[in-house]
Amino acid sequence: MTYRSSPLDLQPYLTIFPSLHVLVVAHQNVDGGLIDGIQDAFSMSDSTRNARTAKRVVVVRQRSKKLISTLNFHTRESIALHKNPRHHHSKFVASGATISGPMYMKKFISTYSMSSVDVKDIPVPEIPQCTDSLSDELLPDIPRRPRGARDHPLLVWRSEFQEIYLQELLRLEGRGDCVDVCAECNTNSPLYRCRDCFGGRMLCQECAVLGHALTPLHRLECWNGTFFQKTSLKSLGLRIQLGHAPGQTCGNPKHAFNDDFTVLDSHGIHAVAIDYCDCESVKSLVQQLLRVSWFPATTVNPRSATTFRLLQEFQLLSFESKVSAYEFYHSLARNSDNNGVLDIKGHYESFIRSVREWCHLKMLKRSGHGHDPAGIVNTSSGECAVLCPACPHPGINLPDGWESSPPHRKWLYADFVAIDANFRLKRKHVSSDAIDPSLSDGWGYFVEDSQYRTFLNKRQHDIQEKSTCSSHNAVNMADTKSSRGLATTGVGSIVCARHNFKYPNGVVDLEKGERYANMDYAFFSAMRHSSRNVLNVSYDIACQWHKNLWARMLAFPPALQLQHTIMNTRFFVPKFHLPAHIAKCHTLYSFNFLPGVGRTDGEAPERGWSSINPAASSMKEMGPGSRRDTLDDYFGDWNWKKLTGLGAILLRKLKDAICESAEYRVVLQELEDALMHDEPKAFAEWKEEVYAWEVDPSKTNPFDPKVETLTQAAIRLQLARDDVQALRDGTQVILHDNVSPSMLIASGLDLEEQQRRLSLDKASLGLHVSDRQEGSVFHKISSLQRRIDSWTAIQQLYMPVVSIIRQHLSTTSLGTDQPEDYALCLPSAVVAASGTCDKMLMEHEWKLRHAQAHDALHSLRQTLPHAALCSLAPYINKTGWQATLRSLRPDDIRSMTDMLGMETEGTRTFSWIWKVHGASRDKGDRDGSLDAMRIEWCKARARANRWTEEVELLMEEMRRTDQFLKWHASWWTERINILPVTDNSLAEGLIAYAHCQASLRHSLKDRFHSMWSSTLAACNSILSRTVNDEKEHFALSTSRIDLI
Repeated sequence: MTYRSSPLDLQPYLTIFPSLHVLVVAHQNVDGGLIDGIQDAFSMSDSTRNARTAKRVVVVRQRSKKLISTLNFHTRESIALHKNPRHHHSKFVASGATISGPMYMKKFISTYSMSSVDVKDIPVPEIPQCTDSLSDELLPDIPRRPRGARDHPLLVWRSEFQEIYLQELLRLEGRGDCVDVCAECNTNSPLYRCRDCFGGRMLCQECAVLGHALTPLHRLECWNGTFFQKTSLKSLGLRIQLGHAPGQTCGNPKHAFNDDFTVLDSHGIHAVAIDYCDCESVKSLVQQLLRVSWFPATTVNPRSATTFRLLQEFQLLSFESKVSAYEFYHSLARNSDNNGVLDIKGHYESFIRSVREWCHLKMLKRSGHGHDPAGIVNTSSGECAVLCPACPHPGINLPDGWESSPPHRKWLYADFVAIDANFRLKRKHVSSDAIDPSLSDGWGYFVEDSQYRTFLNKRQHDIQEKSTCSSHNAVNMADTKSSRGLATTGVGSIVCARHNFKYPNGVVDLEKGERYANMDYAFFSAMRHSSRNVLNVSYDIACQWHKNLWARMLAFPPALQLQHTIMNTRFFVPKFHLPAHIAKCHTLYSFNFLPGVGRTDGEAPERGWSSINPAASSMKEMGPGSRRDTLDDYFGDWNWKKLTGLGAILLRKLKDAICESAEYRVVLQELEDALMHDEPKAFAEWKEEVYAWEVDPSKTNPFDPKVETLTQAAIRLQLARDDVQALRDGTQVILHDNVSPSMLIASGLDLEEQQRRLSLDKASLGLHVSDRQEGSVFHKISSLQRRIDSWTAIQQLYMPVVSIIRQHLSTTSLGTDQPEDYALCLPSAVVAASGTCDKMLMEHEWKLRHAQAHDALHSLRQTLPHAALCSLAPYINKTGWQATLRSLRPDDIRSMTDMLGMETEGTRTFSWIWKVHGASRDKGDRDGSLDAMRIEWCKARARANRWTEEVELLMEEMRRTDQFLKWHASWWTERINILPVTDNSLAEGLIAYAHCQASLRHSLKDRFHSMWSSTLAACNSILSRTVNDEKEHFALSTSRIDLI
């Protein structure tokens, strides 16, 4: 056994237990979850249980030295057991080729503090009986580091150092240890100190000016005899020469306009004196400023500039914190004068203009358009966007001949697209496109605005069809959403559903709601950059949006139309949004059940909105062009951060997918073994049925039960219809004008439920009840009592015998004055007490109770309905229902895959609640139990296939990312050979930047490769072994795939 970077000295334990394989020492208290996690993590499938060796795990609590558990596991793999030190809790997991375990354990898999052991050919030791604790002799104390001051630095600072800190701060307000001569020339009297130079030396005026010739934006202070006052280098006589090398002066200098110039820098707002060069070889004023990294606010006689450093700081800060330009500028102004006593001119408008121009230029620079011989005007739509390297790009990261790849590989080259809208990114009626146009109209993530507006004007009178699914607001309110005072109500966007990259030309402004015209334009505009044969589209209203999509496409310009007839396009609803749809959508548009999608969830856009939403408040007041340019900048940064973090994200997902794939394969294999043994014929039919559905979704859906489950709502509706028909036929006697017999029983069941809830509310009150809580309970009591009084008055019309029963209850002290305990005397109680009751009323209660029992399977409140059914059944000759509606025990309340006690996957039993789905059409399928097993097998198979697909898809995405970065590095290298300029200094800058960008891509590629190499090697080994051991066939698109 070997240990590396172990947080504990385990040698004493190895001495005491020489045959020990793995020892887990828990720092914190250990609950059953740790033991279960270790046990599940080391549990092996049937294929590995014939191994020659075993592994022993001993778990010990450190402080009490209590032996928590001794576990034995058989394995034929080299297994690592380790603790992640980034988490405070003692969570240990095993990592290895054939490990399966609970999902919550997988996130702790890492490479920290790893201890490994090869258990091949190691004899299994004799394991003593587990005892409550180990003696001090057997388990020596592990020395603990004494806690000292470093464990509580804040408390130490408060008690011992805050006085010292305060004194030093005040000391810096004076001249300190300054002598009476200048620290530089040692002659003159020093009166000046620089706040930004190291050491804070006192200098004379001449030395202060000479010493800051190369740092003209430092802040100086002057000692006036009693304290320091702010001053400037300009007032001391410093002039900044532009157009020449540092330290040189121009023979023909030219002052700035009115010799008044302002520079915005990280330290504040500075008034400076500058001299432009006006020699024969003079450059323009703008060029002279840019060459010292000052960004001029205007192009004609600029009076102010912003340093590149400040622009870069604001851009990064806005990306991370979404700070507005207004807040940032005024923070800068306060840094220059926090008291309001100085006269600092306002430069806010020039600052925001410079920021916008800066961000636009950085986008062009990073996308390589400074290297384009045709210049910026040659930029095409979407060319400035940061592309997703893991998505398929023909000619870049797809293998040769991918178009003709066999069916079992073609799904790996599919595009995953997600669509969504955000109504927080609204904009008021401010400015116009004529006054505030976009600088990068259509070059980034937004569509080209003029073409978009022209299209919308043609489609503004289109009436959007209503939803035939649930009442989706995105569909039904698309034309009615309020837009008062708003020029834009939000944005719609297209993103990569797998990696959450914004698509080029995939963002549009919305005028009202999610009208199809807007979202269609975003979709087709983004997809024109795609040339893949397989397209998976996710949209929260995909079931409605896709219906006439190709017909609507014909109204678009030819450049935006797709060749959909040669494409395999499938539509999905994101997993979080799917429950809001009708039952039919749950399988037709589910990422869980349809093949070839891995573990994609379709919720990527929602994660992206959470990052941009904090900037929504500042964007409301922007003009149209400013807002689009700002959002383009934010989206570009979002994509770039996703790209740089893609290595860690894909690796984490692959580790999770490997473990989950193995676990769900074991579950599926054991379930199929049992089915092949018990129901071989039915199982073969199920496989053919699910294969056929995956090829053609119009065929019978294997995930749907063959008989719908009863519900109270459906039964009440049917009884109401029966009442109406009976009144028409004159076969029913109504004793009350507003309440029929079925309504009486249904109301009684409602009162019964209200009694139960009131009892729970009263029981939940503690010893110290507030007046508000007590008042709420008394209000419920009075309300329930009034309802019971009204109901019992009508009940006596239909059931006169209840008055005798209640009189008997009052004389035997079984009655009560509390409404929650009041005996309602429904037919089930009456027939049990008197042996007789109106048969029609008993039939009504039976139907409602029967449906209530089915509903209770989902809400786990089945006791009262079951008892009532037991009372009613003998009197109305109801039999056979006990097989499906049994008495509910605590052990029954579990999912179909949960295990009880010492059960394993091979011996576990299903709770009866998962077998009630209605009668099957198959005569051998009694009470729906076999139909329920069919559905569970379909879901288990889908889960296993999706996880296996996820492993393959992630490996393919890693390969594509590697190839994309390699291609992009070559692309930048090629820019060197097409330089459009003859200026040597400019050419050198272009070459240097191209080499820098190529080197960056190579560095990312190498970094990702080093992160992935070991995991990919293990993954390939697992997949090759799995392919040899198991064969699972399933259909994808139009053919059956030999996946595993």
